Amino acid sequence: MRAPGSTHRRARALRQDLSLPEKLLWVRLRRREAGIPTFRRQHPIGPYVLDFFCATARLCVEVDGLAHMTADRPERDGRRDAWLESRGVRVVRIAAVDVLKDPDAVADWLRRGAA
Repeated sequence: MRAPGSTHRRARALRQDLSLPEKLLWVRLRRREAGIPTFRRQHPIGPYVLDFFCATARLCVEVDGLAHMTADRPERDGRRDAWLESRGVRVVRIAAVDVLKDPDAVADWLRRGAA
C-alpha cells in the first residue's frame, strides 16, 4: 500500500515530534533482536500515518490521548480503522495513560501480540 508523497513528508515530520507516551513506547519497541517482531514508528500507509506498525504481523498500534475522545475524532478513527482492516491490517488502540503507567508491560504485550 503505497502512500502519497505528502503522507511520507508528514510521517517524517511526526517522527521528530513524538508525544511522551510514543517516545516511551518507541524506546522499547525499536530494539532489533532475532525472533522479536520489529516495529516502525510513524509509518505512512495510504493516506494515513500509523503511530507504530509491525509489517510481519500486519499490526497497527495507535497510542490515543484525550484528543481521540473529543469532537468528531472517534468517528474519524473508526473510518480509519475500517480502511486499515479492509486491507488486512489489524488495529490496536492503547490509551496514552496506560503507556505512561507501565511502558514495559505495554511493549511486552505488543510484542507477544505481533509474534
